[in-house]
Amino acid sequence: MSANKSNRREFIKRMSAAAGVAAGSGVLAAAFHNRNLVPTGEQAKTIPSFAVPGTGGIVAIAEGTDHALAVQAALQELGGMTRFIKAGDRVLIKPNCAFDRPAHFGATSSPTVTGEVVRQCVALGAEVRVIDNPINDPEGCFVKSGIMEAVQAAGAEVWLPSPALFGRVKVGTLRIPEWEALYRPLTWADKLIGIPTVKTHNLCGATLTMKNWYGLLGGGRNRLHQAIHDVIADLAQFIRPTLVVLDGSRLLVANGPTGGSPSDVRPGHVVAAGTDQVALDSFGAELLGFAPTDIEYIGKAAQLGRGQIERSKLNLFKKVRAVS
Repeated sequence: MSANKSNRREFIKRMSAAAGVAAGSGVLAAAFHNRNLVPTGEQAKTIPSFAVPGTGGIVAIAEGTDHALAVQAALQELGGMTRFIKAGDRVLIKPNCAFDRPAHFGATSSPTVTGEVVRQCVALGAEVRVIDNPINDPEGCFVKSGIMEAVQAAGAEVWLPSPALFGRVKVGTLRIPEWEALYRPLTWADKLIGIPTVKTHNLCGATLTMKNWYGLLGGGRNRLHQAIHDVIADLAQFIRPTLVVLDGSRLLVANGPTGGSPSDVRPGHVVAAGTDQVALDSFGAELLGFAPTDIEYIGKAAQLGRGQIERSKLNLFKKVRAVS
């Protein structure tokens, strides 16, 4: 085992042990919204699967410095965006836009990657809305990250969260059977695409595709950090997306999830697209220097049948170079 991987594994153990203490002391509560948006007596609703039949278990990875071209190349290996999106579809896209930081800090999804995914959906005749429930001021996060401008330039709109959009939903089986979430946008949509970025996380080691759905939650979600790995595995049960485009254009390798310095970021120049969130998170963990088994929630989600850690069991796993 390399010293780097050994150090990372020790880091995860220390952070997991500290998570409950930090949450209990109120340290995290100061950093996260604590909204009670939904009456506790409201009946929980079920969110349907957004998966397209016949597209399960597929992952394609494209490497290249032109990140829009990498999105195109990865999707082409999956059969193109037309395999997932049709004219008239209502497409909800969920990037990671949790913090009011410029894109080069790596704490939010790339505007280039997000904009290209939006552009492809709009070009097929879909109505597209982009949403997140950020930790900082929502409009400020979308503007400062550059995602607002990229979305609008691609022909779609950003849907800022408001109390009227939330409702109580059924989530998972491990830790949160029910919670407040962006119910109305999820029921508006025919298709759902996630665009997570690749970054470290001080509590769970890495935040990737499954953790990205945390941004759909409302309420006092800071409390969920006390059992973060179970919660993320529950999110994998809650959301069955149409497609995920994992943004590894740059990697936040230190001080995640917020970052703080350009020195925390290194180039990734990779985009992975697919439908198997466990496989995509396994790949994303490796980009950060972890083994998939280092990240507890990946194993938990695999045990729940939400995807494959072993790539040989996928229906498609392919790597390509993105070239013009």
